[in-house]
Amino acid sequence: MHLLHIDSSIRGDWSVSRRLTARAVDAWRAAHPGGTVAYRDLGADPLPHLDAAGGLARMMPPDQHTPAQRESWELSERLVDEVKQADVVLLGLPLYNYGAPSSVKSWVDHLIVPGLAYDPTTQEGLLGDREFVVLATRGGGYGEGAPRNGWDHAEPWLPHGLSLTGLQPRFISTELTLAPSVPAMAELIPLHEASLAQAEKEIDNLWPPAGAAR
Repeated sequence: MHLLHIDSSIRGDWSVSRRLTARAVDAWRAAHPGGTVAYRDLGADPLPHLDAAGGLARMMPPDQHTPAQRESWELSERLVDEVKQADVVLLGLPLYNYGAPSSVKSWVDHLIVPGLAYDPTTQEGLLGDREFVVLATRGGGYGEGAPRNGWDHAEPWLPHGLSLTGLQPRFISTELTLAPSVPAMAELIPLHEASLAQAEKEIDNLWPPAGAAR
């Protein structure tokens, strides 16, 4: 068994999404003692965004690629192969300015490759036969009844952005993560703690440890 672990937060040790993905990796390792883990850090080592020089590689035959297009195409090949090698893909998804980090958008853009991630004739996704767990974190509150309900555009976008590939995310979310560090949000700390505890419980139940009763 093989897990692909992807972080995208730029907050380092202050990142809740990184703490949660680390917890999930520990849970997965406990359930798969002989398993292997590959790691990609989009926050520390972001992928290049598609640009005019290389971005059109996905719309042209490989034998017509310019050097820049060939380089972009080869990067996409590596990223798609990382996903194909994994039985489980684990993504940390913080909310930045009400959307996904641009590094995650770039990762998604690099995966949407005809012939690699989906069949260009049938539009069938070629990456769907694996588990895809997304740990989504939000600094504020965006649930039903909150003043900014509906302002989270990261979690609703991701399934659409990856729809051609066949990847179907399972979300575990926590919010109000800024409450402990922002004085104006102090009264929301209990709500944050409850949200975090629920997310941690869901993570711990993702993969029963090896030998546990099922």
